[in-house]
Amino acid sequence: MKLGLFNLMSFKDNPGGIQGVIKDTRKMVALAEEIGFETAWFAEHHFTNYSLSVSPLIMAAHMAGYTRRIKLGTAVIVLPLYHPMRLAQEIALVDRLTDGRLVLGIGSGYQAYEFARYGLDVEQRNQALLEGWALICRALTAGNTQSSGFQGESLRTDFLLNTLQQPLPPLFVTSSNAEILRAFEPWQPTPFMTAGYRGSPRLRQMVQDARQSWRQAGADGERPIAVQQYIHITDSRLAAHQAAERAMFVARMIAALHEKKTATDGAFISAPPFANEPDADEICRNLMIGDPHSVAERIVTEVLETGASHYNCFFQFGDMPIDDALRSLTRFGNEVIPLLEDALGPVRC
Repeated sequence: MKLGLFNLMSFKDNPGGIQGVIKDTRKMVALAEEIGFETAWFAEHHFTNYSLSVSPLIMAAHMAGYTRRIKLGTAVIVLPLYHPMRLAQEIALVDRLTDGRLVLGIGSGYQAYEFARYGLDVEQRNQALLEGWALICRALTAGNTQSSGFQGESLRTDFLLNTLQQPLPPLFVTSSNAEILRAFEPWQPTPFMTAGYRGSPRLRQMVQDARQSWRQAGADGERPIAVQQYIHITDSRLAAHQAAERAMFVARMIAALHEKKTATDGAFISAPPFANEPDADEICRNLMIGDPHSVAERIVTEVLETGASHYNCFFQFGDMPIDDALRSLTRFGNEVIPLLEDALGPVRC
């Protein structure tokens, strides 16, 4: 089992403004590399303060200049928002700019707010994903495509750029849909799952349901998977509750973005508490928030129950003050990882 660092890059009250969020991300990635994390992942979202990471490929290319070893992942490229002919070239270029450190996370997206502003129907996202991926993987592995010109004529395109990692960078997909996994199967994809603020109880059920559906579809039900969790290491109940409130800030924005009409104040999402919202203690129980020993014990249990081969850690959620996030990540490295390795074997790279 290896570790990842997830970077959503939300903007709430960062004292450095937008530039502060970017600088904080550099600091977190640098520390994760020093600790021995395998991969730093970058989200993709558009138009609101939910995330400033509008292009995970740009973030990966940028962070290559601030790091030496850590892999740089897209979590995820929302493929339906791109022209696949362009995206194929950019994937190849970024893998080469990072000297083969790119990890390719692909997904169909879910936020209707974003799709509508690109003139796209979110309900068609899975079909768009499958069609786009068919062209991209041919471009990157066969080196050519057949596509339609603006008059409908068939055009052959030869691609000079291919990825440094052959045949493709390691591939992760944020879908448990059996049809989508079959389309990606030649490249041995790792499904990527997160339950957000619902945390461990929901995540374990998601994995169990997915494995059962894969077996029923004749697919590999025991395949490796990646899971993601919010993590905050603290011995203070007050600090734990403050972290829980940051997690709920993210959850409220997600809930607002699922609405048919998302209320915004400019580019800032209006995200009040939602119905049946859990209290801080329940959030701390669901997420990996607490002292090093309890968090390590819960992670070990979760890894063993889910069969996760990659554990993605979300530390600076909700634009958490950077000193708090760095302190938590440092304690994770010094106090939690040794306990994980006692139970699971080496997790550092």
